[in-house]
Amino acid sequence: MFHQKVLVLDFGGQYNQLIARRVRDLSVYCDLKPCDMSIDEIKAYDPIGIIFTGGPNSVYAENAPRVDEKIFGLGIPVLGICYGCQLIAHQLGGRVEHAETSEYGKCECHMVKSNALCEGIPQKSIAWMSHTDYVASVPAGFEGYGVTENCPVAIYGSEERKIYGVQFHPEVAHSEYGNTILHNFLYRVCGAAGDWTMKNFVGEQVARLKEKIGGKKVLCAMSGGVDSAVAAALVHKAAGDALTCVFVDHGLLRKYEAQEVMEVFRDGMGMNLIKADAGARFLKRLAGVSDPEKKRKIIGEEFIKVFEIQAKQIGAVDFLVQGTIYPDVIESGKGKSAVIKSHHNVGGLPDVVDFKEILEPLRDLFKDEVRKVGRELGLPAHVVERQPFPGPGLAVRIMGEVTEEKLATLRDADYIFRDEIARAGLNGDIWQYFAVITSSKTVGVQGDFRTYENVIALRAVTSVDAMTADWARIPYDVLERVSVRITNEVAHANRIVYDVTSKPPATIEWE
Repeated sequence: MFHQKVLVLDFGGQYNQLIARRVRDLSVYCDLKPCDMSIDEIKAYDPIGIIFTGGPNSVYAENAPRVDEKIFGLGIPVLGICYGCQLIAHQLGGRVEHAETSEYGKCECHMVKSNALCEGIPQKSIAWMSHTDYVASVPAGFEGYGVTENCPVAIYGSEERKIYGVQFHPEVAHSEYGNTILHNFLYRVCGAAGDWTMKNFVGEQVARLKEKIGGKKVLCAMSGGVDSAVAAALVHKAAGDALTCVFVDHGLLRKYEAQEVMEVFRDGMGMNLIKADAGARFLKRLAGVSDPEKKRKIIGEEFIKVFEIQAKQIGAVDFLVQGTIYPDVIESGKGKSAVIKSHHNVGGLPDVVDFKEILEPLRDLFKDEVRKVGRELGLPAHVVERQPFPGPGLAVRIMGEVTEEKLATLRDADYIFRDEIARAGLNGDIWQYFAVITSSKTVGVQGDFRTYENVIALRAVTSVDAMTADWARIPYDVLERVSVRITNEVAHANRIVYDVTSKPPATIEWE
């Protein structure tokens, strides 16, 4: 499929997915694999380069992860980042020590010797450090290329062996020339051709799907979110009328969202799309339920039941489409990353559908790549750029019991917030922004009357990958317009508050 691949070996660091994303952003395909991948598996993968990620361990710890030293004799370029940098030095005969002064955050890096990895980097630049141990001396045949105030070997390598280490994190935006280092490693050191583009992906994936499907019946569950929408559009391009999509409207979507899904995919693309109106059914099950985990469980169970009813009417199919993307694969336990979640949109569906095989056309893509595929397929911006939205929908943005009245209030408040953010031109700068109905009511004065109504919280964050997030600094005049409009136009809301908590310690969603 793609002629060149880079292997990213995962040592458990917090930025490891980000490293893989940065490589992909530079038009080179890569996979994140466990650091204990065998030498035979590495040879079979046939990478043009290997990157060792960071990790929480010390190379001297009893159970510290290692690599087979044969990896350094394969003739494949290697770049070690943070722990990976220390591991290379340690395993090849250098010296790693525990620092008296740890380095966390921005540091000034000074170049002391030019080299292929650091081509185009000025003598002084800002790098993002996060370490206690450091490389005190490089292995024989290696040279130091850069230093910081507290780190005598911030960058080192062997031009002859094409093995390099950087103590800082080039993958984070705070490292001023981090992208330059990654670009140099991929193109100057590994000789990458840059053949990983979403245009190539769409063309090759459609051809592969056409051959595989061959006119057989395909079924897809659509949630209205970006992943399932793009997966459906991609398969539709290959399968045409052989694809049937089922859109379960659980009544917990944002304002106009269900209508938009039908207009884009059924009316605009001519897709065979069945809409199951199940809002009343979900609300009945949610009556009296306040615990967020119970809400999630009920919604997941009902989604499967509703989909099962539709699937039985359709009958046996050959393929079931899932909108699984690469972070879902990683977070479900692939590599050294902890198991975080299972994919919520289609969890459990295989048990209720009579099918022969699952199609996951997006399982190799990160979220930003999925959006690019959507644009390649001609999907409208309001679908492709749609914010991340939880599977349980507005149910987990209503604190306490979910009612029709609260849903109506929240839909209107949320719509106004999103509308004003778009009018202010801030929608491209904020990762996620939405309204929440809190569990509190307060006294207010609207007109000449005393009111006792809901407190609406506004949540907006900036982020790269949602693993960490900072609250967005929305201008006061924009927040004022949102507040005035909600309290004037929305029933049962008389007070607006803005959430100024980052992640961590908070999560992005309130429930």
